Amino acid sequence: MSVVRFYSDPHFSHKSMAQHRKFQDEYYHDEYIIDQWNRTVKSKKDLTYILGDITMENSFWYYQLDRLNGRKIVVLGNHDMPKDTPELLKYVEKVAGAIDYKGFLLTHVPIHESELQFCRGNIHGHTHERLIDNPKYFNVSAEAIDYRPKTI
Repeated sequence: MSVVRFYSDPHFSHKSMAQHRKFQDEYYHDEYIIDQWNRTVKSKKDLTYILGDITMENSFWYYQLDRLNGRKIVVLGNHDMPKDTPELLKYVEKVAGAIDYKGFLLTHVPIHESELQFCRGNIHGHTHERLIDNPKYFNVSAEAIDYRPKTI
């Protein structure tokens, strides 16, 4: 049986993000993300929803997704360019703007609190290490989950 996990904001090969996250450079940043992912996701059948910001508006780095174990579906983030979707689809099964997963709304940016009444919760990224003080929000930004895809 496959396991479903969630992850957001890898920001592959983004120099400023690597520095913000206290990595020596973007190479070490990317290698750490890939290592943490692959230590967690073991099976080819496991599915991980990536909730945006694969890179920083640069489709060249999408090939890094091939280095990540398991199946992948992407919800686009604010730094993922819709025009690059055909390139992204070479590495993932599906690309969407938002997804309903068992009553949870999967988005990149947290939804407005008033919208929570229509779902079990919001699994999101975008806020990085900043958490929202409401138990219906689940932040899966890389820093918030120790760079390992998480189950809910």
